[in-house]
Amino acid sequence: MDMRAGRIVEVEPFPQARKPAYKLAVDFGPVVGVLKTSAQVTNYSIEELRGRLVVGAVNLGAKRIAGFKSEFLVLGALDPDGTVRLLGLEPSVQPGARLPEVGGRAEPVSKPPPAQAG
Repeated sequence: MDMRAGRIVEVEPFPQARKPAYKLAVDFGPVVGVLKTSAQVTNYSIEELRGRLVVGAVNLGAKRIAGFKSEFLVLGALDPDGTVRLLGLEPSVQPGARLPEVGGRAEPVSKPPPAQAG
């Protein structure tokens, strides 16, 4: 998976989406350029999103969402209530910077079982 840093350059509401969402345009630097996606991140205001650095998976292929061509996946973490929190980057990271690949297939992390008294 090709994960890169990008800067959000455009944000607009996406009323055609089934769940509340925005359309985002993100600049991934000179190699990748500007790509568009939709994201269910309406817990952020448009002003909070514009100019923000994000992480995007840019080589997954395009997907149509309510007639809109989504060209990459913006990455975030889910709060227990299902709220998406976008992954953050240091301000010095430049658009287009690649995140290192992690080899192999990752298994879900879980707590080890409690130790048996004995």
